[in-house]
Amino acid sequence: MDLYSLPESVIFGGRKHRLNADFRNILKIFGVLQGPFPAYIRWRIAAELFYAPSLAEEDMEPGLTYLAEFLQPGGSGGAGEKLLDWQTDASAIVAGVNAAAGQEIRSLPFVHWWTFLSWFHAMPPGELSTRVAIRQKRQKGQKLEPWEQEYYRENKALVDLKPSYSQEEREEMERLNALLNS
Repeated sequence: MDLYSLPESVIFGGRKHRLNADFRNILKIFGVLQGPFPAYIRWRIAAELFYAPSLAEEDMEPGLTYLAEFLQPGGSGGAGEKLLDWQTDASAIVAGVNAAAGQEIRSLPFVHWWTFLSWFHAMPPGELSTRVAIRQKRQKGQKLEPWEQEYYRENKALVDLKPSYSQEEREEMERLNALLNS
């Protein structure tokens, strides 16, 4: 993948597929990927949102591999506890990206995902970096500074990320709750 260009299409199975690479669509894809359905269904829906025309069955594997690489160009940054949620942190993300871009990005008709990511990585310190730093300290069991403790008390709902469960995990929790309540 050429990280110095902004891909707008890709070829699979001899067919050219336009990429719906606008940041709004990619954020919608992230929402789908965090959804309640089994992983193979979530990824199929993501592919439908990303590629036009739809991928043929024989192109699905390379298409999903390309999509995963496209979402996180250059790598995922490693495993670990989740520190950011594109939905929960949306207002802070938009504010920071607007500051980095020097304009209101939502008013632009198209912003390629990689352009959005570049602005995201260039965001000045602010609301989002505060939330992420507090989440990271809490996950590592580190002591918060007094101002961080105050911020956390006042913004607990914004700092604490809600876990997302798969359909199977929710069904298992419901089964266990039914056993406990019977």
